[in-house]
Parts: sequence; structure tokens; C-alpha cells
Amino acid sequence: MSEATPARSLSAESRRSFLLRKLHSLTGALPVGGFLLFHFWTNAKALQGQERFDEAVAEISHMPYLPALEIGLVVLPLAFHAVYGVKLALEGRPNVGRYTYSRNWMYTMQRVTGLLAFAFIGLHLWQYWAQKWLGRMAPEEFYPRLCASMSSTVGGVPVMALIYIFGIAASVFHFANGLWGFCFSWGVTVSRRAQRTAAVVFGLVGLAVFVLGANTVVYFATGAPLPGTPSQAAEGARTCADIASPTVARGLAAPASH
Repeated sequence: MSEATPARSLSAESRRSFLLRKLHSLTGALPVGGFLLFHFWTNAKALQGQERFDEAVAEISHMPYLPALEIGLVVLPLAFHAVYGVKLALEGRPNVGRYTYSRNWMYTMQRVTGLLAFAFIGLHLWQYWAQKWLGRMAPEEFYPRLCASMSSTVGGVPVMALIYIFGIAASVFHFANGLWGFCFSWGVTVSRRAQRTAAVVFGLVGLAVFVLGANTVVYFATGAPLPGTPSQAAEGARTCADIASPTVARGLAAPASH
């Protein structure tokens, strides 16, 4: 009897760990991953000018039951995925030094980018979503504040814009590689051929999503999109080029004096 009790306990712990890992994979692919794509797409409306961006933000702000949706479909899944992901990253034992296969490197990069994405998303949520919830920033202030923040420099270096570029890169890699892991762990891609195909497809998806997010950051920082991408602002639309000149950017970024 005494020997069976530890065995049952170990079995229960293994099942709990298995279920938590499955839930972690599922939350990363669906609510968190879906929100990432939706958020990048919404922010890309900025390339059409402040009016179009404000309209997109207003449409979200006027959704019924928005607080419940934000907490239930974004905050809670994101919090679980982030906290449990940090636990997995700290417990993981990368073996790239012994077995330098591509999947081992991907495993290591998944853990590293997860930690970086966790820090970056926390920063972004605090800068904008939390400030809105605390009543310190109205939704119509997002556009000029983003223009000012991304275009501001320290010693000529656009520090915040670079943080956002690297943060987006880490988040997108974690998302795209996580989709591959989701399909593998849930039995969607069983054969090696299916796994190789999934790696190519999700790699291309990740590249497209990164360009979408990075293009928006470059626009907020410079007032113009990446070279080779068309400008979408209508004639006469108020753009970041009108707002985020160095002088205006410094003024918007500075705290108000009382």
C-alpha cells in the first residue's frame, strides 16, 4: 500500500503536467496568438492617418461587454500562458551544446523569445492598456503618444522604436514557432514531411506578421512606412509626419508641469 501511494501521486502529477502543457499550447495558439494578429492589424491602420486609427480604436472601445472580453479572452489566457511559460523556460534543459539539431535550437529560441516577449508585452500593456484602464490616457491619445514615443531619441538613437522592433521580433518568432509546436503536440502534423511543410508555412506567416508589425513601428518613428510598402494615408490626413517632429515628440513625451 505504501508503494502504491507514491506511484498514484506521481501519475496524478504527470497527468496534471500534461494537461497544463496542453492548455499552455492551446492558449498560445488561439486567444493569445489571435489577439497578436488582431492587434498588429488594428495598429497598422495608423498608416492611413490618425483619423482611421482613431476610428479603429473607437470601434474596439465601443464593443459591448468589452471589459469582460478583454479580461476573459486576453488578460487571463495571456497571464496563464506567460506565467506557465516562464516556469517551463526556467525548468527547461536546453541541449544545443550536445545536439545541435535545428529543433533543439528552436526549442532554446522558443524559451528565450518567450521570456523576451513576456517582458515586451508587459511593457506595452503598462504603457497603453493599463493607462487607459487607470483613466490616465484616453483612446484618442494613443496615436500622438505612439508617434512621440517611437520618434524620440537618446543620443540620436530611437531607443523605444528599437525596443519595439526587437520585442515584435521575439513575439512573432515565439508565436510562429509555437504554432509548429502546437500542431506537433496535438497530432496535426505526424509525418516528417508534414512537419517540414508546417515549418516552412509558419516561417512565412511569421515573416509576414513581423513585417506588418515592424512597418507600423517604422511609420510611428519616421512618419513614413518601410521602403517598398505603399503609403496608405489619404490626402490631407493627419499623419505621424505632422505630429512627431523632434521638437513635438520631445514635448509630448515630457511630463506635464503643474
